[in-house]
Amino acid sequence: MMRTIVYLALGSNLKSRQKNLSAAITALKSHGELLALSRVYETEPVGYREQPAFLNQACKMAIKFSPLELLDTTQGIEKEIGRRPTFPSGPRVIDIDLLFYGERIIHVHGLDIPHPKLHERRFVLEPMCEIAPDLVHPELALTMRELLAHLKDEHWVRPVEGDDDVRTVR
Repeated sequence: MMRTIVYLALGSNLKSRQKNLSAAITALKSHGELLALSRVYETEPVGYREQPAFLNQACKMAIKFSPLELLDTTQGIEKEIGRRPTFPSGPRVIDIDLLFYGERIIHVHGLDIPHPKLHERRFVLEPMCEIAPDLVHPELALTMRELLAHLKDEHWVRPVEGDDDVRTVR
């Protein structure tokens, strides 16, 4: 099976947020090749506001999974790290969202790729612009940089101090 380039968004706002992100990245690396990793951002909660701030990050990977296998894998990693069911936009130990799977558009079995709200979320677009500013959204025909420039979301997003470098891994 050929390798596919995928982009994932990670978020955490419970317990040790940085450790949760690191644990997710470590687990993901056991399932594919990590190609790029954004800085970590602290971000204002979107939707349900009465919760702690999130830490968010984006990564680029090369994998050999089908989209549904990737979804199963990421959900398994979330459970291993301690994610428990809550409510939409609620607090979570870890969240791993599938943003892009190659250039494919997928809407099956509860899986929507590209992620249906990524173009509305500063906490996704800021880290994505670090690792893939010229990546074109296959449905909207705009780059990550263009989506960020047109974004109306005014929630605050700020890099975590001491995490200044975008990490390209090879």
